[in-house]
This record gives sequence, structure tokens and C-alpha cells, in this order.
Amino acid sequence: MLIREATVDDWSAIWPFFHEIVAAGETFTYPLDLDQEEGRGWWLLPAPNRTVVAVDDDGTILGTAKMNNNQMGNGSHVASASYMVDPAHSGRGVGRALCEYTIEWARAMGFRSMQFNAVVETNETAVRLYRRLGFEVLGTVPEGFCSPVKGYVGLHIMYRAL
Repeated sequence: MLIREATVDDWSAIWPFFHEIVAAGETFTYPLDLDQEEGRGWWLLPAPNRTVVAVDDDGTILGTAKMNNNQMGNGSHVASASYMVDPAHSGRGVGRALCEYTIEWARAMGFRSMQFNAVVETNETAVRLYRRLGFEVLGTVPEGFCSPVKGYVGLHIMYRAL
């Protein structure tokens, strides 16, 4: 698996699984009816932030990550990131590889820590991965997320020092 910079041309391969994940409404706080153009603007970030894709040997995009500063100004020393793995390629270590990549990027860019602002507590696969990679739950916003399947569930704020 290769992780490389995402290009505008990659969006046509990212959009189908991005749309599927967002429309399902179980893991992201994005509007469920987010259209392709809006989604591209939210996901493909300009420098100095980055968006990357994980590709297999055939060039198939398996997943993607965006990484950025969590806040502006005096809070800009804390990084953040978001990840999407094509459900057709889950269970192959793509999410872990993307997460490790973003941690290394944040270190190389001089960030002091990384924070995830809204990890849905019922997204157990992501929570388990983040914990294994050194993140801790700082707090949970009770009923901070409305899951179409499970109703109101908590949103974790997760953190790790770099």
C-alpha cells in the first residue's frame, strides 16, 4: 500500500465511498445530503494542510485522510485529522496506515499534539484503533451525535501528545 498526496483527479474515485459513508450518517457530523462539489471542498484541503490517499499496487484508492491544524492562532500547534476507508477494502489495515501517516506528518510539521473533536462513541472500530495508537478520550459530549440507527449517542474528544 502506498500513501500519496491526493489530487483533484482522485476525487472521482473518493466520492463514491465518501458519499456512502456520509449518507449513512453513522460516523461523521457532515450533512447527510452533502453534494459532490461541497464534499470535495470539505475534504481536499489546500496547503499547508494535506489530503492523502492510500492506494494498492493497481492504483485503486483504498481510503483517504485529511490532516490540518485543529484551531487557528494560538491553538494552531494542535493537529487534527479525519479518515475514510472504502468499505469494500475495510479490514486490510488501511485505516491504521492512514492514521499512522497523519501522526508522522503532524510530528514532522512541528505540531505538539493531535486532537479529534468528534469521534462517535459507537464507532467502536475507530475508537479501538485510536486508543491502540496512543489516543485517549478526554471527554464525551453526551448525546452529541444523532445516529440514524442508534439514536442519540456520545461524541468523544480524543487526544494524544506527539
